[in-house]
Amino acid sequence: MASVGYPVREGIRGPNIPSADVQLPAVKDYEQVDRDIIATLGFTKKWFMGLSVAVLAMLIGASAWIYQIYWGLGQAGYEPPVMWGNFIITFVFWVGIGHAGTLISAILLLFRQGWRTGVNRAAEAMTIFAVMCAGQFPIFHMGRVWMAFFTLPYPNTRGPLWPNFNSPLLWDVFAISTYFTVSLLFWYSGLLPDFATIRDRAKTKLRKRLYGLASFGWSGSTKHWQRHESLSLVLAGLSTPLVLSVHTIVSFDFATSVVPGWHTTIFPPYFVAGAIFSGFAMVQTLMLILRKVMGLQDYITLGHIEAMNKVIVLTGSIVGCAYLTELFMAWYSQVPFEQDIFFKYRIAGPYGWSYWLMMTCNVISPQLFWSRKLRRNVLFTFIMSIIVNIGMWFERFVIIVSSLYRDYLPSSWSIYYRPTIWEIGFYVGTFGLFFTCFFLFAKYFPVIAIAEIKYVLKGNGESFKNEMAELESKNVDEFIQEMHQDHHEEGTVKLAHH
Repeated sequence: MASVGYPVREGIRGPNIPSADVQLPAVKDYEQVDRDIIATLGFTKKWFMGLSVAVLAMLIGASAWIYQIYWGLGQAGYEPPVMWGNFIITFVFWVGIGHAGTLISAILLLFRQGWRTGVNRAAEAMTIFAVMCAGQFPIFHMGRVWMAFFTLPYPNTRGPLWPNFNSPLLWDVFAISTYFTVSLLFWYSGLLPDFATIRDRAKTKLRKRLYGLASFGWSGSTKHWQRHESLSLVLAGLSTPLVLSVHTIVSFDFATSVVPGWHTTIFPPYFVAGAIFSGFAMVQTLMLILRKVMGLQDYITLGHIEAMNKVIVLTGSIVGCAYLTELFMAWYSQVPFEQDIFFKYRIAGPYGWSYWLMMTCNVISPQLFWSRKLRRNVLFTFIMSIIVNIGMWFERFVIIVSSLYRDYLPSSWSIYYRPTIWEIGFYVGTFGLFFTCFFLFAKYFPVIAIAEIKYVLKGNGESFKNEMAELESKNVDEFIQEMHQDHHEEGTVKLAHH
């Protein structure tokens, strides 16, 4: 049965994606795409087990949050001079994770990179869930969470109390909320054709009705595809500067201060490259798990994995260049405070181990992907994706803690920052929230963009290839004779119709 979730007649437009660089040799026809991807929406024992673990982790985080609300922010382990700790580290970590989805959706769409079709849906969902996790931490960091609405500029009766628009922390509120809104619209608009496909193949009235409501009456007409393509391009245009601006604004939390190790102009591009680096690593982690558990090897191919590993090599090299630039500028500046932070208290000192762990995970290990054999090795890629995100968490740890624990007051230098059990509980809770949302997404929404995969098949499906091979095997005279006969038959049919 043909579904209206994709174009089935000549002249009807499809998604604005190129198909020449996408190879799906094991996918034969549209029916197989519907069957394979919709089959992943069923419930399994492994899914229930994974969801249970994620919910348990989320409850651990909620318990730690309630405990902190009751006893106060002191439970976070903050002691002068380290007054920014695990909360801000994890906030920056999750904002970075959320960058890959919009990059894949928006920038790669504008640059016509067809290989994004196998991974863009899950990457977009990952962006939304990661931003949800990140958005909690500025609220947690306030201590009095019920006062969070004070950050919003609206007419009030609090007299002169008003948000400080000169503060980068307030810029975070607007940047993250805007980023979340645009990413959510981008993600949901791409789901409309797929909801229609599920609606058309639904076997129960309730399922048919729910997915029908979610699809907003999508019929697959030319007008719908034209509007869908226009909306996608507009949202891609809005999202592209957001990819660059959101983590730039997050970097201003540090770069606009006068703390040695933070007060530098390299932070904006450095943070953006690091965000894309960690985001692609997380996409690899999630997609490789989905590929194995849901049997999506035909749709997430070694070509997709290799392309993402190339981006990881590029961004990892940029991050490594930024690390070396920081060291050079500290030496070149001849400012004793900058030199001490980098050469005495980062490379060496009590936190020297974290610096070298960061360098190993983020700079040295990704260079192994210069080998094509390793880029296409699934197990190695999975291990490397986890190593990269461990390194990126420690990057934020090094930036924040190693710059604060040796401040301008030597009497505070004996303090050694250690996350408390409640901070660790918060951290575990964010992973619980992230994976709870992702498990629910994977069972109620198609993790692969059905309509886009079908459009790829239109250009390089097996039937198309066989047809072209048959045409290429004919000589010129046979081809001309056949085309003349087709035109003659078409003219006869039209004449009979009139």
